[in-house]
Formats: sequence, structure tokens, C-alpha cells
Amino acid sequence: MKKAIITQSNYIPWKGYFDSIGQVDVFVVYDDMQYTKRDWRNRNLIKTPQGLKWLTIPVEVKGKYFQKIKDTKIADKTWNLSHWDTLKQNYKTAKCFKETAEWLEPLYKNCLHDYLTEVNLHFISGICNQLGIKTELRYSSEFVLADEKTQRLVNICMDINATDYYSGPAAKAYMDKTLFEKENIKVHYWDYSGYKEYNQLFPPFEHGVTILDLLFNEGNDALKYLILK
Repeated sequence: MKKAIITQSNYIPWKGYFDSIGQVDVFVVYDDMQYTKRDWRNRNLIKTPQGLKWLTIPVEVKGKYFQKIKDTKIADKTWNLSHWDTLKQNYKTAKCFKETAEWLEPLYKNCLHDYLTEVNLHFISGICNQLGIKTELRYSSEFVLADEKTQRLVNICMDINATDYYSGPAAKAYMDKTLFEKENIKVHYWDYSGYKEYNQLFPPFEHGVTILDLLFNEGNDALKYLILK
């Protein structure tokens, strides 16, 4: 059995994103998709004393032009220092700030990439390494992509010899499951319910924030609050 997930890159994603990666054999970064504004591609949420706050990477967007995620360029070369300062300001009192900052601060200060996908994978890879996730990483650009959206996913799964495909629950509404079944590929949908709460700053508790929130608050115990063990 070989498990795969094919999903777009996000900036410092929430814990469920890393649970998804950690429970499959191959993670395919689907960055041939269109870049979408006001989405998770270039931003994520943190906790602050004033409530939830977006951390957003400024990017260049060419009007209504079809722009792939992988072709989206960073618009401000100092965003990384600004984001680190904001994280430090809001999480400096967190229980595990110091131990997390030891590896996360260099990750931010050395993030000098020109393209959004490179930035996202810089952090995804760094966080996976910290969590001990060793899933194989591939890019959709490595494959010949079909025109029909679901067929693209099926073809990628076939190319990597995947027997099981995993997706978020929202995909049920638009994905043609029968195309997978024709190729004897089983489709599974993640269930993100049942996460335990941890000692999070600034109540009320919020699950849907960047995984950095969990790492600042729980450090090396973060795995206890994920599904993967």
C-alpha cells in the first residue's frame, strides 16, 4: 500500500496540514494551480492579545491574468524580518518560546527566496524536520498534467504507484471519485475532528491557527496534540 496526498502549498499551515503529510508516503505539492487572493497560500493566522491576526506575505499579482502559485513572486524582501518580529512580540511569553525560537528564528532570517512556493516549502520542510516527518516530497510540475482536474490527480497517483489517495473533506463536493475507482485507487477523506486543546495564549481557544502556535506553546510535546504519533 502506498498513500499519497496532493495539495497546494500554504504559508506556515495549521496542524491538520502536517497531520496529513505525516500520515502518507508521498506529498505532492500541487502548485500548478491558480494563485488565489485572500487564501491560505500566502497568509495564516496567529493569536494576539487583541484576537486573531493575519500574517501575510506580500506578493505580486497581475490583475485577472491566470497566475500559477509556483510563478507568484514575493513583493517585499524584508517581509520575513517583519513576520518574525510580530511572532516574537506575540509569543514571547509562551511556555516554549525560547526552545522554538532556537530553530525557527534562523528559518525566518534565512528565508530569502524569490517565489512564494519556495518560501512555503522552506517552512513546511523545516517544520516537518522538527516534527520528525520524513514523507517524500514531489512537485506537480514533475508530471504531465491532464486537462480535467480530477483526472490530473488520478494520473499523478498512477505515476507514483499510489494505491490510496487522501484529501480534505471539502473535496467531496467537486472531486469525481469514480475516476480513482476505475484505476483501483482508494479515496479517503481526512477527519479533522477530535483534536485536543493545549495551553494556548489569549483565550478563547482556536484550532485553526498556524502550527507555530502549537509549537510555541508546547514545543517538543507538540506531537501529543496531533493525530500522528
